[in-house]
Amino acid sequence: MNYLKDCTLCPRNCHVDRTRSVGLCGATSRIRIAYYDSFFYEEPVISGTHGSGTIFFSHCNLKCIFCQNKKISTGGYGKDISRKHFQDICLKLQDMGCHNINLVTPTPYAPLIVSSIQKIQNQLKIPIVYNTSSYENISTIRLLDGIVDIYLADFKYYDSSLSNKYSKVSDYFEVASSSIDEMFLQVGPIQMSGDLMKKGVIVRILLLPGEVEDAKRIVSYLYQKYGDQIFISIMNQYTPLEEYPYSNLNHPVSSIEYDELVNYSYDLGVRNAFIQEGDTQKDSFIPNFSIKNL
Repeated sequence: MNYLKDCTLCPRNCHVDRTRSVGLCGATSRIRIAYYDSFFYEEPVISGTHGSGTIFFSHCNLKCIFCQNKKISTGGYGKDISRKHFQDICLKLQDMGCHNINLVTPTPYAPLIVSSIQKIQNQLKIPIVYNTSSYENISTIRLLDGIVDIYLADFKYYDSSLSNKYSKVSDYFEVASSSIDEMFLQVGPIQMSGDLMKKGVIVRILLLPGEVEDAKRIVSYLYQKYGDQIFISIMNQYTPLEEYPYSNLNHPVSSIEYDELVNYSYDLGVRNAFIQEGDTQKDSFIPNFSIKNL
């Protein structure tokens, strides 16, 4: 199926011909990226000592009100590149000593990514990381079988009222849980090589201010389903970048809220987890997006 002529890569199912127009995400039929480099702000098993070879794609199919990367996700900042150029960037990141190729918000470009990587797969000796909001159709995840080694997947909401409120989708839990099922089916339990992850799934839970109970439900769901076969990454780095219509989103997560979630997870039995310490809200996890090196 030519997804770019009749796009159904995500549950929006726009059915748009991206060679002529664009759907809700705004992506065309060409790969568009905003930044690539060695990146040290991922989980330790991804960043390691030499960094993750991160490629930030422009446009996004999930419109979160609190998005930290609006410049590229909604604004579309970036540069269109050829598939050959994308292949060259992957190989360059490998030559730089990066531990993996980390594809950030890649959903709109999944078929282009697959066809590109297939042509250089015998040259790539490092894992491919698919860094996603998890809001995608299972058919899209299945395209990635044999290409992606590590899924770095968000799990943003349990309650549909929250997903509708903050991201304008009412089916987030159903979609994300099904997507992560397919990811785990493909890559299986965690595989490590020393301190680095070689295969498996990491699920990220970004705690939002005032939404501890929803985050607890996500942790409980994941642990009951997967146990310690996946990593759960519990994040406190939420930082408001503008004034939002919901008052709880206009301040960082409190240490009391975060500790409550971490303690709940530990008491539940979760051990394969990452937590964030210190004033992560004061650290910039957002690159200075620039197309100068593209």
